[in-house]
Amino acid sequence: MTLAGKVALVTGGGRGIGRGIALALAQAGADVAVAEVDRVASAAQQYRDASLSGFAGAEEVVAEIRALGRRALAIRADVTKWPEVRAMVDTVLAQLGGLDVLVCNAGVVHVAPVEKLTEEAFDLTMAVNVRGVFLSCKAAIPALKQRPGASIINVASVAGKNGAPGMAHYCASKFAVVGFTNSLAKELARHGVRANAICPGILRTQMWEYLTDEFRAPDEDREAAWERYVRTLIPLGRPQTPADIGQLAVYLASAPNVTGQAINVDGGMELH
Repeated sequence: MTLAGKVALVTGGGRGIGRGIALALAQAGADVAVAEVDRVASAAQQYRDASLSGFAGAEEVVAEIRALGRRALAIRADVTKWPEVRAMVDTVLAQLGGLDVLVCNAGVVHVAPVEKLTEEAFDLTMAVNVRGVFLSCKAAIPALKQRPGASIINVASVAGKNGAPGMAHYCASKFAVVGFTNSLAKELARHGVRANAICPGILRTQMWEYLTDEFRAPDEDREAAWERYVRTLIPLGRPQTPADIGQLAVYLASAPNVTGQAINVDGGMELH
């Protein structure tokens, strides 16, 4: 599979899954724009430090992509804000000459039972995970319609297939991404634009470092908890990696008859 001559935009591409997708697309031949926020909102607990710079991570990914011989640029953009999202797409069009693949990867996770869930945490989860996908797609669709074989790839989760205690708001956001993607695929089919979702399983990213701490037993250290999750939750017995997710992204960006799907990369955790 080759993406030579294609231009991709990956939101939340400065770390974790987004980085894996951006590098995989570049390795397949695409030029890649990496969008990130400079600071993380306080309720995005997986990052612990509210001043952590995602944009610095994006610049590092861009350097890696350029080392592969591809064009790349880093863009500051908060996907919850329409003016920034519109400017993000305009920048890609102006500097890279078009857009063939949109990857909506930016997301946050947070754990709390519903009765203790704050409005701030609920609203942030929905704003980034759902509104961010909507705004990014809305801004990119006019450009995607101009490119034969264009596609949208939205990053959902196995949490968009099955609920989990303490994560009702996160699961709701990812169920929403799956439904949005399926509807969008049917809406855009007549324009030749495809839309699919990727549902990652368990990856040792910053999100899962946070989740490991949240769900480990009182007398269990982080490493033991992580090993238990992998052993008990994943039939193949090994965690997924950002590169695994990137492989599927490359396939979806180049598969002309695949649309409206929500595909798991989870080692067998979910069967639907």
